[in-house]
Amino acid sequence: MFIPQSYSLAIILCFVTMLCWGSWGNTQKLAGKAWRFELFYWDYVLGILLFSLLLGFTLGSNGENGRGFIEDIGQAEPGNILNAILGGIIFNASNILLVAAMAIAGMAVAFPVGVGIALALGVIINYVFAPQGNATWLFAGVAMIVAAILIDAIAYKKHSASLKKVKGKGIILSISAGVLMALFYRFVASSMVTSFEVPETGKLTPYSAIFFFAVGVLLSNFLFNYFIMKRPFDGEPLSFKDYAKGSLGVHLTGVIGGMIWNIGMSMSIIASGKAGFAISYGLGQGATLIAALWGVFIWKEFKGASKSVNTLIFFMFLAYLAGLTLLVYAGS
Repeated sequence: MFIPQSYSLAIILCFVTMLCWGSWGNTQKLAGKAWRFELFYWDYVLGILLFSLLLGFTLGSNGENGRGFIEDIGQAEPGNILNAILGGIIFNASNILLVAAMAIAGMAVAFPVGVGIALALGVIINYVFAPQGNATWLFAGVAMIVAAILIDAIAYKKHSASLKKVKGKGIILSISAGVLMALFYRFVASSMVTSFEVPETGKLTPYSAIFFFAVGVLLSNFLFNYFIMKRPFDGEPLSFKDYAKGSLGVHLTGVIGGMIWNIGMSMSIIASGKAGFAISYGLGQGATLIAALWGVFIWKEFKGASKSVNTLIFFMFLAYLAGLTLLVYAGS
């Protein structure tokens, strides 16, 4: 299987994660013009599963190091498989809340608040269980990102108040998503081998862990998303008849969104062998910066904002950049 051989390559993969995790939301925005997020999400989950299989039979099945994809699945212990699946279930619960927050409050708010909280808590949790990197620089970076979250929340509140359009539900959903999202990565990490080159028996390599994670996402979707279709956060209840009305282009948009997200997840897990789980996860969740850029400059979610709000957005970007820089330095 493919394994990064240097810290610098691992950091590059983490930045790929950042771009993918920060950009997949655009597919929801594109589909959302005529397509509810609950319907979009079925295709999104399918994309996650399809990419896990594609990756397993390509990068996961070639190379001289580690174990092949099929061989690894065959030798995995049930407890480790369950941990990876549980990671997928927790992620799915958090991500549905995040997508709902995006539909209500926009990318420029849902990502910085929700994923920012996930980044801060997730780095701490992953570092406690698998300490790697300089703790001082690592947590200084987390502190800067928390500051960016608070700045963004203040900017959103000021802007919404000026429009007389305060959507507290969007903030609440973002916070709930962030707390849950901080937990999923640790379950996937706990299922994995400590050495990718010489993997222990019974544990999962990155490629099989990603596959079982995707299985957990798919299975839980029949519970979580179906429930939300019947009791939506916003709008009328939906049925599978509504899903069947979607065009091929709309369905493909969702599938592509899921595949983009899983490219990011896969690169993060693969990079963790050299960068460590805390840094790999933390850098990937710098996706908040990418998503905020999309939301502010492409989707114009702060259009017409006052000078004070624009100033806050500027400082939010600076704080995120400073935090991400410190995370990279922590592992160097």
